[in-house]
Amino acid sequence: MKKNTDLRILKTQKSLYNALLELMKSKSFESIKVSDICSLALVNRSTFYAHYEDKYELLVDFIDTLKNSLAEDLEQNENIINTREYYIEMIRLLLDHMEDKKDVYYSMLLNNRGSITSDIFIDTISKDIKKRLQNEPKVQGQVPAEFTSAFYLGAVVGIVIKWLMSPTDYSKQDIINYINILIPENIK
Repeated sequence: MKKNTDLRILKTQKSLYNALLELMKSKSFESIKVSDICSLALVNRSTFYAHYEDKYELLVDFIDTLKNSLAEDLEQNENIINTREYYIEMIRLLLDHMEDKKDVYYSMLLNNRGSITSDIFIDTISKDIKKRLQNEPKVQGQVPAEFTSAFYLGAVVGIVIKWLMSPTDYSKQDIINYINILIPENIK
C-alpha cells in the first residue's frame, strides 16, 4: 500500500491495524480471517479490499510501518563514534521503542511465536549495524564486518526478545547495565 496523507485512508489503516493486533492477542495470525478484521475494525470488506489484497498484505504494510518507526528511532544513534557506546545506545533506543509500542509487540508475540517480532528486529537492526560497519571491512583488522554484524545482531535481538517476553524480570536500566558489562571497552 502506498503512503498516503488522506486522513480517511489513514483512519482506515489505523482501524485495520488495531483490529489485527487485537485479534492477534487471542488467535494466531493464520487463524484470523479478513472478515474478523473487518468486523472488529467496523470496515466493510469492500473497503478492506480497496486497500489490501489480503490479510498478508495488511500484515506486511503494518510491519513495514513498524520497521520504519524503529529505523527512525535508531537514527538517533548515528553520531556516536565509540562502538561500545553505539551498541549500548542501540539497545536503549530499541527498548524505548518497544516500551512505547508494548501492546503491538505483545500482540505479535503472544500467539505468533515471536517470529514476526524477530523478523522486524532482525531486518531493521541488521540494516543499522551494516550501515555502521560499511566503512570498516574488518574489526580491529581481524574479523570481517559481516561476522561482526551477525554477532552483534544475534546478541541485540536475543536480549530484546528476552526482555519483551518477561519485562518485569529486568528493568530497561538493568539491561543497559548488563550490556555495559558484557561489551568490552577496548573494541573500536
